[in-house]
Amino acid sequence: MTKIPGARTAPTGILGFPVAPMDQSGRLDVNAFEHNVKFLLQEGLSAIFVACGSGEFHALSHQDYRQMVETAVLVAQGKVPVYTGVGGNITHALELAKLSEGLGADGYLILPPYLIEAEQEGLYRYLNAIIGSTDMNAVVYQRDNCVLTLNTMQRLLDLPQLVGLKDGLGNMDLNIELTQTIGNRLTWLNGMPMAEVTMPAYVNLGFSGYSSAISNYIPHISRLFYEALLSGNQVLLSELYKHVILPINAIRRQRKGYAVALIKAGMQIVGHPVGTDVRPPIIPVESEHFQKLELIIKDAFDRFPRTGATPKEANTGA
Repeated sequence: MTKIPGARTAPTGILGFPVAPMDQSGRLDVNAFEHNVKFLLQEGLSAIFVACGSGEFHALSHQDYRQMVETAVLVAQGKVPVYTGVGGNITHALELAKLSEGLGADGYLILPPYLIEAEQEGLYRYLNAIIGSTDMNAVVYQRDNCVLTLNTMQRLLDLPQLVGLKDGLGNMDLNIELTQTIGNRLTWLNGMPMAEVTMPAYVNLGFSGYSSAISNYIPHISRLFYEALLSGNQVLLSELYKHVILPINAIRRQRKGYAVALIKAGMQIVGHPVGTDVRPPIIPVESEHFQKLELIIKDAFDRFPRTGATPKEANTGA
């Protein structure tokens, strides 16, 4: 997708969220990160979201963040949109928004504010300041301590930069109220942990995209799932849930932080050079859970073979 000046649309479909690989000194492994982004592009994901939750936004240095954005923009070359994660304390969020704009990103995903349990007016002021600080497209991440009422969302609609809402809360009453009142003024994205689990409930509300953690290591399963969902192929959906999606989700729920660590474990299993180290307070996947994931992934490739390149070939571009 070529960037169109003034375009106000959020990406839809299967959204890629690369990880933040570490070198031995704990800094970003730029080569491994570039490899991750290239793989997602080769697999046909519709957008790249860097330095967000999967990219360990909470622990990145300013230099690591800059390198991730620069690398993603360079690799994508305008073929798909590149969004960045901004959030935390307001000063930092505004700095990262300006930095992302200067580096040529297409938009940003606004993560929750740091620590504070705010009133709706406070959340409005926080989001309004960030969204209005640049001309980039902005997507609000609804989760944790950033849960917006319909009235607050409607106030933010005055900002043309606001193009979407990503839901990581799972409050379906609120989702119905938002989507059925606001309609297609916003693009609705499913950001629940392992979004494949809940996407059937979301798609009927008008959600047209979701973040796929497993696309970092088994993207062909992400594609099979989404195609089966949109085409109503219930037989294939049931098989994917039974043998891949629900078993992986069961492991993910074993420990806090596995939403990130399990992605790196899966990537390590299929041969991506990202390592399994994660930044505190996230913990790496325990050996028992790693072995279970390994068996699930092997079974996934046996039951649902990839077409075209092997994982190794797709990784290297061979």
